[in-house]
Amino acid sequence: MKKASKIITGFNKGEYKALIKDLYTEDARLTKQKNRYVTALKQFIELYGDEEVEIYSAPGRSEICGMHTDHQHGKMLACSVNRDIIAVVTPTDDNVVRITSEGFPDIRPITISKAGLKLAFDEQGTTESLIKGIVSQFQKLGYEVGGFNAYITSEVPLYSGMSSSAAIEVLLATILNGLYNSGSINPLIIAQIAQYAENIYFGKPCGLMDQAACAIGGLIKIDFKDPKKPLIKKQMIKFEQFNHSLCIVDTKDVPANLTKEYRAIIEEMRSVAKYFGKEFLREVDENEFYEHIIPMRKVCSDRAILRAMHFYSEEKRVNKELKALRDGNFHEFKIQIRRSGNSSFEYLQNVYSSKDPSHQNISLAICMSEKILKDKGVVRVHGPGFEGTIQVFVENDYARKYKNEIEKYMGKHCCYVTHIRQQGAMKVI
Repeated sequence: MKKASKIITGFNKGEYKALIKDLYTEDARLTKQKNRYVTALKQFIELYGDEEVEIYSAPGRSEICGMHTDHQHGKMLACSVNRDIIAVVTPTDDNVVRITSEGFPDIRPITISKAGLKLAFDEQGTTESLIKGIVSQFQKLGYEVGGFNAYITSEVPLYSGMSSSAAIEVLLATILNGLYNSGSINPLIIAQIAQYAENIYFGKPCGLMDQAACAIGGLIKIDFKDPKKPLIKKQMIKFEQFNHSLCIVDTKDVPANLTKEYRAIIEEMRSVAKYFGKEFLREVDENEFYEHIIPMRKVCSDRAILRAMHFYSEEKRVNKELKALRDGNFHEFKIQIRRSGNSSFEYLQNVYSSKDPSHQNISLAICMSEKILKDKGVVRVHGPGFEGTIQVFVENDYARKYKNEIEKYMGKHCCYVTHIRQQGAMKVI
């Protein structure tokens, strides 16, 4: 460990330039990132003094393929992006976790007890609940825990579809791993600990995709055939060679309760599986499914059948996209991204809410993006859908123009130009 002031001096002398370049990839952002780290270190000193510190980072994430297939035990592609949350941290010997986060009120200190941290339902939905959940699971699994002081700052916007919640969970678990377990806990375990904290203590049901992408980094393939033990493999593909940016566009939807819409996708897909005496679509042979569409319509809704069609086509697209990337054929990759988007629009039908069909931010953003992009990129709905964000792969030289144009229609600062980051959550310094 080094004193915070010495690390500031190192940044000002350019000692960490290569490290910052490796994490954030874009030359235009290097000075901004250097200044961001220096500011965070100064804030830490102001709060806690000029202590010996470490700096940790956890990236946001984006889903690439496999939309709404995980709950049917399907396959997915996801990646980490070069927007992250960083923490300047020092360990303490008082078993108290103290965190100050930029832009948020001070988070209440959490005292770690040997008896563990009890679940408190009135705390669900708070950052404190996440801290307690992560510490509790570390203890349950037999890992070491301890107190620390931290200053945290984030580049992962809330409600942007880049999973700021998973990033903060994974960051907290990575801090405990680095400070008290010599970094020995593998990224998949970190992701599972983060998922436990969100499911049980925070009170939000979620799969493992978000946390795995943040923890492992780069492009990952996930197979949920056994959801208790999903197969997760990092793909050694460097996206820099393809000269494309990944843009996430916030369509500025007013947040609504869409639980019924999400639940309907799950229930309708399972109604098709049930027709064949199975629980999940992964267990139903695709050829048998198509052979039974006529009698199936007497039992299942047409929308359920269309959504099942999306599942089968998306399952195959995961492998097609991977093959295209491995072959260095980004044109074919973009074709598959476009087909995935079309399938979501036409079959999965998750681009607007059936409760309010006159309100179609995502549909409009997709159509305007296609008009702006022409042959310069591809666009699809991003995340669970119905509201929220779209995803665009656009040529690097055209990314700034696309951002300027789409923001004319969808609002200022709605477009986040990112790149795929190879590193997952990590100790930076």
